[in-house]
Amino acid sequence: MNITAPEDHIVASSGVLQNPDEVLTETQRERFAAAREADAPMYIVTPEEAKENESNTPEGTKTWTFYAENVRDFAWASSRKFIWDAQGCDAGDGRVVIAMSYWPNEAEPLWTQYSTQSVVHTVEVYGSYLFPYPYPVISSVNGSVGGMEYPMMTFNGARPEDDGTYGRYTKYGLISVIIHEVGHTWFPMVVNSDERQWTWMDEGLNTYMQFLAEQLWEEDYPSRRGEPRNLTYYFRDSNKVAIMTEGDSLLQVGNNAYGKAAVALNVLRETILGRELFDFAFHEYANRWKFKKPEPADLFRTIEDASGRDLDWFWRGWFYTTDHTDISIERVRHFRMETGDPDAAAALDKQEWDERPRTRTQQENEGAPRRTDKHPELFDFYNLEWDRFEVTDEDREKYQKMLEELEEEERAYLRTTKQFYAADFKNIGGLIMPIILKINYEDNTSEVLRLPPETWRYNNISVSKLLVTDKAIESIEVDPYEETGDTDTWNNTFPRKIEKERFTIRPGSDGGKNPMQEKIEREEKAADEESGEDTEEEEE
Repeated sequence: MNITAPEDHIVASSGVLQNPDEVLTETQRERFAAAREADAPMYIVTPEEAKENESNTPEGTKTWTFYAENVRDFAWASSRKFIWDAQGCDAGDGRVVIAMSYWPNEAEPLWTQYSTQSVVHTVEVYGSYLFPYPYPVISSVNGSVGGMEYPMMTFNGARPEDDGTYGRYTKYGLISVIIHEVGHTWFPMVVNSDERQWTWMDEGLNTYMQFLAEQLWEEDYPSRRGEPRNLTYYFRDSNKVAIMTEGDSLLQVGNNAYGKAAVALNVLRETILGRELFDFAFHEYANRWKFKKPEPADLFRTIEDASGRDLDWFWRGWFYTTDHTDISIERVRHFRMETGDPDAAAALDKQEWDERPRTRTQQENEGAPRRTDKHPELFDFYNLEWDRFEVTDEDREKYQKMLEELEEEERAYLRTTKQFYAADFKNIGGLIMPIILKINYEDNTSEVLRLPPETWRYNNISVSKLLVTDKAIESIEVDPYEETGDTDTWNNTFPRKIEKERFTIRPGSDGGKNPMQEKIEREEKAADEESGEDTEEEEE
């Protein structure tokens, strides 16, 4: 491919530059050669040189020649304003990939610091989880769109303010959109799914991988999509359709095809299969179907085949329905072993009798005159001597005889100090998921118990689970680490907790939202606008 441009322009394109001697200066060629072995991005065209190009008047043209193999499309960009940097990185199979960025001075200092670093990071992370980046070069170009991908080339729009300052969401929006657009090399350019028919096989799988790459960028990276708890507002929304809806008929494209699909894969990895097994299975899918055209069933079958797990229930719930996770712990009953010992039973009965609350009537009648006060002769045996909790010798003899008839193993059961709790759960949201419990004991210790999804196999609405413990339980919490996207955390604890909310009344406020919620909504909107990612589709 030949691109003829004014002589002072820098041209970026899909493919490998074939004639550097004709279009680059000797200094630029030396810098480019050095960048191949560099540990950090190096300028090929510096900001100062780009400014100088802007002030020149071109006298002629140059023709840039690029060559690309195994691509279905191409893109290019040309400008005298371009700053250009590059760095070589490991493709994952011993090859060196040249990662590059092109941007004007108006994008400084954000692009110098983050663009090519983001490209390198994507190549390394995606390559380690999926398969090596298959092409020799990859670039990020600052363009007028929020984000768009092409073979070996992406356009990304985030820029700082005019004075060079930038907000937090601008910074992370740039890193994220570059990861996302470069990531499209794997899905759908190489694993060539039909993104028009099944949008989620393109955007959802890539958004999941984007989440992995973001979390490996820095601790507590502010990922917008991937964590289940960040999408519960959408799971609760009635205005939605199943993921397995044809692309042109989707509602809330961003939440559906990007967000929910990414969350589903993250839940499958972290909660259902575990990282090692899921990573192996997802790697198998990517390699089995690269340079082919998979359908959704191919993904489902490959994950099941590689993991050795029956996941029909998972695909059905997450991808074919609009059910959501809302598991309520309805009731907990504490059982004690009835030993048959009449003395122990009587002591317990007396304790429970004495612990009963005094009724309202009993409280109001406290100190009221009674007939027996005037006529004590009305008291008899049942008032003066009778003990409702008395244990007789006959009771004790029956107990001893019962013990003699038991085997030693059976007598050991009667002596157990185990605690028995029956916990009742209700599946309000309809989505079959594991029941993850954090059990808090009265001695201030705790443990996590994971009940598999098969717990619901005989009844997908309500189940009971017997918990046998060595210590007394103080409270139980469902989904303690917010890993399943449970939409109602109030019913996740037993005993129930008081919900803490805030409201405010101030000029310009609707009187219902707290300031922090309004701030979050403003920042989320700003993130959409700065990244440009599917903003129009989501608004529709």
